[in-house]
Amino acid sequence: MSTTGHDLSTDLSSRGSKEQLLAQLSHYRRQSERLQKVNELYQRMAGALDLPAMIETYSIWLSEYVPHELIGYHNQTRQRMHLFCSSHGPERRYIIDVAEKILHQPTSPAFKTGQMDDVYSYQWTFESKDGCDILLLLRQDTAIPGDDIELINESLSILAEPLQRALDYEKIFEQARKDTLTGLPNRLVFEERIDGIIEQACRHDHPLTLAALDLDHFKEVNDNMGHMMGDKVLQQVTAALKAQIRLTDLLVRMGGDEFLLILPDTDMAAARNLGERLCRAVEGLGINVGTSKLGVSIGLSQWQPDMNRAEWMERADDILYQAKKNGRSQVAVH
Repeated sequence: MSTTGHDLSTDLSSRGSKEQLLAQLSHYRRQSERLQKVNELYQRMAGALDLPAMIETYSIWLSEYVPHELIGYHNQTRQRMHLFCSSHGPERRYIIDVAEKILHQPTSPAFKTGQMDDVYSYQWTFESKDGCDILLLLRQDTAIPGDDIELINESLSILAEPLQRALDYEKIFEQARKDTLTGLPNRLVFEERIDGIIEQACRHDHPLTLAALDLDHFKEVNDNMGHMMGDKVLQQVTAALKAQIRLTDLLVRMGGDEFLLILPDTDMAAARNLGERLCRAVEGLGINVGTSKLGVSIGLSQWQPDMNRAEWMERADDILYQAKKNGRSQVAVH
């Protein structure tokens, strides 16, 4: 039996309708799967209260669908940055260095991609109440497919609200947690954050170093030049120290001329290099006190699993004493 032109046309039309229907069903299935993923993120973010926890929660959720090495966040107005990196060893340091370079650049368009050697970067800029928030994703070896980019785009609407909530919370308690003279975090901030920093370093087996800092000849500044000059000197020293450290480091004024510096992802060798730069920075202020010059002595102690927080701080303080005893304006290590 021969097939008429009408029968062939009907068959092709029917086949086309089936293909169109299958395409629509596939589209709706992908939409449903994406909605489930986004809803899962919403539930997870509800349990995250501070900025580091939110970025870590987001990265862990996203890694199930879009493998990556790092998620970074930067609010340029408030100078709040947090990086969560899943790499280890030298590769981790390299990835973090790339992220910090990108996030310190001027605000980019709403979406920007780039590549540095084998690292693909994806950067989203979105408006917040006090400026622009930047979310950065770094991935090695392969670019991210378009469908995965769409998933991330959708997830940003879920991420933005908790991030703003965390920043608002920080602003409310900022004054109570800030040293009024230097603008640095105070002892309360140290007590709030140190256990979480230690726990995160232990969980991911990352190095963590504590630097205890004490100014040399500062008492003579107050005695010979007055307390107003002493306050000005503390502000100058603070600016010099902050210029040398990363946004991810935590510099705290514990009181008087004593400071603590928490250095995540930093081993003893890197901490010593930084400590020597800090010594030069303070000495470079050129503040003469009689026959002496204002300096800073630094004691370094790297966290070890067999110690507790009190032992760690006591060790750093003992090593600081050795720096003072050995001639001041120097770095001492355990």
